[in-house]
Amino acid sequence: MNCKKGLLIRLAASLTCCMMAGCSASRYIPEGEYLLDKASVSTDTPELKAAGLDGYLRQQPNSKWFSIYRVPMHIYCLSGRDSTKRFNRFLRKMGEAPVLYDEELAQMSRNSMEMAVRNMGYLNARVDLQARKRKNRLSLKYVIEPGNRYYVRNLSYDIQDTAISSMLFGEQYKVELKEGMPFNLNVLDSERGRINAFLQNKGYFKFNTDYIRYEADTTVTGNRVDLRMILKPYKKTQNGILGQHPTFRIGKIEYEYQGQDSLRPFIRKRLVENATMMQQDSLYSDKSVQDTYSRLARMSALMNANIHLQESREDSSKLDANIALIPNKRHSFKAEVEGTNSAGDLGAALSLSYQNRNIFRGSETFGIKLRGAFEAIKGLSGYQDQNYMEYSAETSLLFPDFVFPFLKGSFRRKVQATSELSIAFDLQDRPEFHRRVLTGTWRYKWSRMSRQIQQKFDLLDLNYVFMPWISPTFADRYLNDPENRNAILRYNYENLFIMKWGYYFSYTSEPLNAATSNYGTNAFTLRGGIESSGNLLYAISRMGKSHHNDMGQYTLFGIAYAQYVKGDFDFSKSFRINKSNSLALHFGLGIAFPYGNSTILPYEKRYFSGGANSVRGWSVRGLGPGSFRGTDGRIDFINQTGDIKLDMNLEYRTHLFWKLDGALFVDAGNIWTLREYEDQPGGQFRLDTFLRQIAASYGLGVRLNFDYFIIRLDGGMKAINPAYSDGRHHYPIIHPDFGRDFTFHFAVGLPF
Repeated sequence: MNCKKGLLIRLAASLTCCMMAGCSASRYIPEGEYLLDKASVSTDTPELKAAGLDGYLRQQPNSKWFSIYRVPMHIYCLSGRDSTKRFNRFLRKMGEAPVLYDEELAQMSRNSMEMAVRNMGYLNARVDLQARKRKNRLSLKYVIEPGNRYYVRNLSYDIQDTAISSMLFGEQYKVELKEGMPFNLNVLDSERGRINAFLQNKGYFKFNTDYIRYEADTTVTGNRVDLRMILKPYKKTQNGILGQHPTFRIGKIEYEYQGQDSLRPFIRKRLVENATMMQQDSLYSDKSVQDTYSRLARMSALMNANIHLQESREDSSKLDANIALIPNKRHSFKAEVEGTNSAGDLGAALSLSYQNRNIFRGSETFGIKLRGAFEAIKGLSGYQDQNYMEYSAETSLLFPDFVFPFLKGSFRRKVQATSELSIAFDLQDRPEFHRRVLTGTWRYKWSRMSRQIQQKFDLLDLNYVFMPWISPTFADRYLNDPENRNAILRYNYENLFIMKWGYYFSYTSEPLNAATSNYGTNAFTLRGGIESSGNLLYAISRMGKSHHNDMGQYTLFGIAYAQYVKGDFDFSKSFRINKSNSLALHFGLGIAFPYGNSTILPYEKRYFSGGANSVRGWSVRGLGPGSFRGTDGRIDFINQTGDIKLDMNLEYRTHLFWKLDGALFVDAGNIWTLREYEDQPGGQFRLDTFLRQIAASYGLGVRLNFDYFIIRLDGGMKAINPAYSDGRHHYPIIHPDFGRDFTFHFAVGLPF
């Protein structure tokens, strides 16, 4: 094993030396040309430094790993001259060809940058190119000399349309142009777009930005500009008479059910009418058209929808709307086969699912899923059956709206909502025990049209756990033996009933228009939630003076029910450094408190630390609580859980080459219990000790980024281990041991 490890190290070192030294880009640089080594923008004006002018550069140097070394270029340089060889083509595809300086592109970049700076109000700006050559490399600097900035002295308007003028200068619209502002053409163009969008939502169907123009007199003294906005009158034809811009109202709204009998459409007309945000006789609004598209697109019964507006033949001031609805495939079936390997125990699973996307002609989605799994378990002594079997059935019904009385129609029209009813039954037979789990949920989800705020409310969530059989061997070893009794473990192998409600929300600063919208941008995300269980049952039990069981708990049908409250908060933020690099941070905090009928949280509701989305120097459920260190690997997955969780993460992300991204990260956090449990010594949260119990790790990650999803490989090393008090083991960052401190993670998606 040591020989193999040494060989791998020597091979990696050889490749690194080859890439850093032996593989020079010089042979790919023709005589008289230069490798673009650096391209930068220089200016002494603070306002321009934050303007993102590097985006106007038509040529960028080769990308660097973590902004240090051009590994992609050197991978390309490893390929030989013979492009007919498959391996050489592979290296060139994976790598990045050396970027050769192109003077024509540099001049185009200079001209674009100069125009951009002038558009910001620096009308006499100049951009000079400074090139520094060293051997066959060239560094390029764009030096901006902006000169004085121009400001608006006098602002006037020429709007002959009195109706539009009264709206723009009334309370409905707030003009952003004002005297004394910098003369910025980008701001002027943005104002044109705002006015156009405003009028498009006020009935002006035929209005566009071409009707708005500006006249600027820059000949006045003192770097001042006299500015006039002109809103041209409406002209119906090229030689027509100028006049007021016409407004339109919605006329007839007709629905065309393509491929179906219009006498009995495939979807109920009332449902489509409720999704249509345009109303007859109301003013035309572009927003209502787009919102209608958005609502129709969410209906599972529809494959597509098309809205066509045209002037009414009966009334030229109205727009008739024709909405063409194309049905989706109603039925779908899916079968999945999977193989499993749990610590060497091989198994297989088969699942069958069916979905009906329009079961009651109201775009309701009905689904049912059946699953069976088998695993051959080895090495368990004292148990008769050595196999694991699981059967489960799940059914759900999803409605494309709020199924709830007393909600105002105006509220329903402002949000996109779904209501879901789901029931599931899971049967597990293990050598140690048999478990039956029955769940039922009635849930609401809704969001605004931008989808920046998403909310979920579990009105009722029932969870019934029944243990019909526990192996005498398992019970004697872990549940009944006074010397080896574990209260937390015992609680999780008893019959349990949970009846809870919960509210959860998610907010992102950018619309959710991509699966990786938070990657490499300046977006931030807030998530939170609160849930509570058992309060109603506890109040009924108290008022009814119900009897307690042997554990002092109230029961329902002879089964103790859980009572707790749980709250979670999560914040993540990404800082974009440049096109290829970003910095992301994350903070997460969760607290759950069992009370009343419970002294211990149900296992499913307890927090755990470690894993691909937590402190990555530890495996899943391998950290905490507090300074607790597991001693029995068979039940540590129960003991290493808690009532409080803290996660703090910092990650530097960079694009490597092709579809590969890299990351350097530092993680910190832990879990704690609120009460002191005998089986979790050192796990209770205390103000005087919790800072010393915060674990830390660091590591390196590689991500295969396909835009719509990301495959992630992370390797973490322990830095501070709170399970030990002696310096050598408490600070593995000073005394690292790869075999002891390294943990590898495979995951899908970003960690936060």
